[in-house]
Amino acid sequence: MGAQKSIHAGRAKIDVNVDFTHKLCTSLMFPAFRDTSSPLSLVIGSLCIKHPNLFGGSEKLDVSWDKGLYDSNVLVAFRRPRSEWRPQQCFFIQHSLSPEIGVHGTPYDNFSRSGSGGVNLSKLAVGLDLSEPASSKWSSTTSVKFEHVRPMNDEGRLITRDVDGFPVTCSGNTHDSMVVLKQESRFAKANDQGLSHFSMQIEQGIPVVSKWLIFNRFKFVASKGVRLGPAFLLASLTGGSIVGDMAPYQAFAIGGLGSVRGYGEGAVGSGRSCLVANTELALPLNKMTEGTIFLDCGTDLGSSRLVPGHPSLRHGKPGFGYGFGYGLRFKSPLGHLQVDYAINAFNQKTLYFGVTNLASSS
Repeated sequence: MGAQKSIHAGRAKIDVNVDFTHKLCTSLMFPAFRDTSSPLSLVIGSLCIKHPNLFGGSEKLDVSWDKGLYDSNVLVAFRRPRSEWRPQQCFFIQHSLSPEIGVHGTPYDNFSRSGSGGVNLSKLAVGLDLSEPASSKWSSTTSVKFEHVRPMNDEGRLITRDVDGFPVTCSGNTHDSMVVLKQESRFAKANDQGLSHFSMQIEQGIPVVSKWLIFNRFKFVASKGVRLGPAFLLASLTGGSIVGDMAPYQAFAIGGLGSVRGYGEGAVGSGRSCLVANTELALPLNKMTEGTIFLDCGTDLGSSRLVPGHPSLRHGKPGFGYGFGYGLRFKSPLGHLQVDYAINAFNQKTLYFGVTNLASSS
């Protein structure tokens, strides 16, 4: 049960999407963050305000607020107009609050679920994005931002250690600060016979102040899709690594929907490095429905012992896992419904639901 509405106020547009539905599946996975006695704690939804011409020179202002049961995100973005061959400039301020299940969560039910580890991250970021004009099938974005990270417990108090007494920040204090320079390059090609996609992200922590984090982190995603008659085969490979200073929350979490299905979020492992492979074969059943079979596998490449505090080893995560199963994809004008049934290496079965591409009402 929910409501969705778009409102036009002069040149500005306000999109409101409020959902009063309690996410029962999510609530069973880990306890609520902070106080849920207020009726507003059960409201999930989003609010977006867009102005296409703020100062009369085609400057764009976007303000968005997304709220889940246990997380929230506020983003203010200001985009300046650019000429055809100059980078698009975007100044942004962002604040997010979310439970750190992927690294500090405790796996149970033969690793098919992840419970709360009592660590929640409050992140404040201020920065600038420079998006280069697309050239052929390549595009790139360069950004620099200041990030301030504060771990909290489930009661909302700042913490320096997890429930086992191990540090949750790199500095050992109640917060970490860093200036991050990021370069992202993307390649995309698609036609009736298939698709190719590749992206690479490189992040460099800059030592503006001696106590701030200094690190280099990279991540890549390569995907290839091939049409086989009426069927479509999609394979992807994701990998990454980090060197230098590191807080536990920066580890690569492996497991869950979008990673290795059949496992809870981060239940396979969390390490300084990762490698995840996904393969899915889709076959149309009718005009609105597709059936799929899939195989996922992932590993931390033995790097969980290199993460400060060894959260993956302490929680008994295997470091390698695979999941396989089948699913259905339903397409409708309102959105796409995804249902996946997965079995992991411990023969534990998990059912996933997802809704994407929701249409906006005017």
